[in-house]
Amino acid sequence: QVQVVESGGGWVQAGGSLRLSCAASGDSISIVTMGWHRQASGNQRDLVATITSTGSTFYPGSEKGRFTISRGNADNTIHLQMDNLKTEDAGVYYCRVTTRSQTGRLYEYWGQGTQVNISS
Repeated sequence: QVQVVESGGGWVQAGGSLRLSCAASGDSISIVTMGWHRQASGNQRDLVATITSTGSTFYPGSEKGRFTISRGNADNTIHLQMDNLKTEDAGVYYCRVTTRSQTGRLYEYWGQGTQVNISS
């Protein structure tokens, strides 16, 4: 079993910055990718950014250029640096961890989420 814990949410004014962190823990886990997803009230959970075990990053939406996903100094940790925040960036941010078992099967684990609120 893998535990995923997010931190760093809170209130910020539009144009400001926040840094989210995610830590994954478990016995002998082999992480393939880690990523951040955002769920605004009543909406689906959308991918914001992802990073592979080799450090490749992907930003599918308008966050590219404003958000930066990176690996932390500690094993199995990532950060999401969010700059020039907009009101539409508000929501619950979830960390997703994809692992591969010894048999090659992929598993997904999610954290409980951290709330990001942005005032105009």
